[in-house]
Amino acid sequence: MIKNDKMTDQDIITEILLGNRFLFSKLIDKYQRMVFTLAMGFVHQKENAEDLTQDIFIKVWIALPNYKGDAIFSTWLYRIAVNYCINFVEKNKRNRFIVLAEELIGHVFNTAINDKDALQELEEMERGNLVRTAIDSLPINQRTAFILSAYEELPIKEIASIMNRSEGAVEQLLQRAKMNLKKKIKHP
Repeated sequence: MIKNDKMTDQDIITEILLGNRFLFSKLIDKYQRMVFTLAMGFVHQKENAEDLTQDIFIKVWIALPNYKGDAIFSTWLYRIAVNYCINFVEKNKRNRFIVLAEELIGHVFNTAINDKDALQELEEMERGNLVRTAIDSLPINQRTAFILSAYEELPIKEIASIMNRSEGAVEQLLQRAKMNLKKKIKHP
């Protein structure tokens, strides 16, 4: 057995599949922040992103015996995470709108309108909601490419691998996403 701190992802996976289940925590420690950031890009709420992160790692645990090593582990994990987030968002579209509306209404009622700081805070919240709504309204492939690029700061090559697309197709998706975001933010 390889010493724990010198193990590659593949070594860890092999050991897990041989029965050393406790090593799964090493994968969680290494990739939890990455998965959480990705989930935040899709749902924009800490609690939901935390729940998604936990659910994704459960899904990874269950799917781990199917990992063939064709792609590096992080790419395989991203594929699972992206698909899980997309499915979550699609199932919860209506609820997402209601939650954003409730947050904005609650903030307005809890804020003194005459207070300059409160007005500025409300304007910032509205801008943030406008950006999130614009991102959420992108077609799913554009949105996925944008989140992987902007939130995860992944190179085009890795995004292409995660999305099973050519690098040129990913570049086009990113260009379209940026154009659509500019339009939506300028003219909401």
